[in-house]
Amino acid sequence: MDIAEMLSLIGAGYALKLLLRDEKPFDRLRIFINNFLLTLFIFGNVASKDLAYLLSIKTVFLYVFLVIGISLSTSYLHGRFKLKNDPWAGALMVLSVYPNTAALGFPIASLFLDDITPAILYSTTNSMIVIPIVTFIAAHYSSGGARVKDSFLKALKFPPTVANLLSLALVIGGVRVPNRILEPIQTIGWLSIPLLLIYFGSRITLRSFEWRKLVEVGMFRIAVPFTFVFLTLRWERPEVLYSVLVEASMPPAIAANAILAQYRLKAEEAISVTFVITLFVIGLFVGLSAFMG
Repeated sequence: MDIAEMLSLIGAGYALKLLLRDEKPFDRLRIFINNFLLTLFIFGNVASKDLAYLLSIKTVFLYVFLVIGISLSTSYLHGRFKLKNDPWAGALMVLSVYPNTAALGFPIASLFLDDITPAILYSTTNSMIVIPIVTFIAAHYSSGGARVKDSFLKALKFPPTVANLLSLALVIGGVRVPNRILEPIQTIGWLSIPLLLIYFGSRITLRSFEWRKLVEVGMFRIAVPFTFVFLTLRWERPEVLYSVLVEASMPPAIAANAILAQYRLKAEEAISVTFVITLFVIGLFVGLSAFMG
């Protein structure tokens, strides 16, 4: 899926919202995506890997952890000392930690590279790690700061989280799921990407847009990771540098907004910010690729 196709699907979702003028179909679509398609997509992609594959990622694998740690810690400290009890603190952490590494990251990485395999490795590893984290954060902050145990149990009720943990356990345990089972799971699960884009388009609204929130998400999701990767990895070979730089600096994932909506945590504000910052990031990297070319 290229950038033009992605923007077309977002536009189609927005047009459907104007045409239908009813929230129920889109709520049902979100539930179907989260509870079924996204669950299959995550299980199929993670379970298809093996432990040797995970260990072979090396630099890309290391930077997934580094970028997640930096985005999570900086957004958490900002929320703790600046936002305090504002539920937006939880939404900010989710948006900062969960980037759009697949639907947007792959076509943008292809602007710089012929082989985007390292970008795919980054995206796969990132998804395995962040989904349980952001689900727990959303569950915790949507409960007004409930006990860790209660938030953990609430997060486990989200099917994609269970699928992620189960598939990761199979990989670590050396259990190989037969291809005849994995292939149809992956094929059906892939439908979550275009449908998430349509759902995202249906949620676009600038009614709750605030410049302060745009700056906060832009800082912890884009500026901080981009600066860190560029300064520490600029001497690496191009396929590693540009793959990590692109994937680490992507705007918040569409799935992150769907998770916030699932837990009713500042979803409208999050989508407004995500829409604007997505357009900014596309312009940034298209301009950078033209400059480098």
